[in-house]
Parts: sequence; C-alpha cells; structure tokens
Amino acid sequence: MKLVAILLLLVIVLLLGRAMLQLVRGPAGSPKLVRSLTWRVALSIGLFGLLLIGYYFGWWRPNGA
Repeated sequence: MKLVAILLLLVIVLLLGRAMLQLVRGPAGSPKLVRSLTWRVALSIGLFGLLLIGYYFGWWRPNGA
C-alpha cells in the first residue's frame, strides 16, 4: 500500500508539471491544462481518501507516541 501512495504522489507531481508546461506554452483556458489539473485534483482527493482508509484499517500508523 505504501508503494501505491508513493506512485500516486509521483503521478500528482508529474501532472502538476505537465499543467505548468501547458500554461507556459498555450492559453490559460486550454482543454489540456484543465484536464491535467482536473486529474491532479481527483488523484489528490483519492490519495487523501486512501490515507484515511489505511489509517482506519491499521495499514498505516502515525510515527510517535
């Protein structure tokens, strides 16, 4: 499960970089830019949900007492 979370973080960062390139190269409202940012937000929400589910089921425990 930790590998899935790390991969999701990597994909989120890559999509953010792709959106930045689209913003620099083209108009601000281009469909590619909007699509990249939409996927980034959706994956971020999914990652947050995955972390909450992992904490609930005990897959991840916080560090510290």
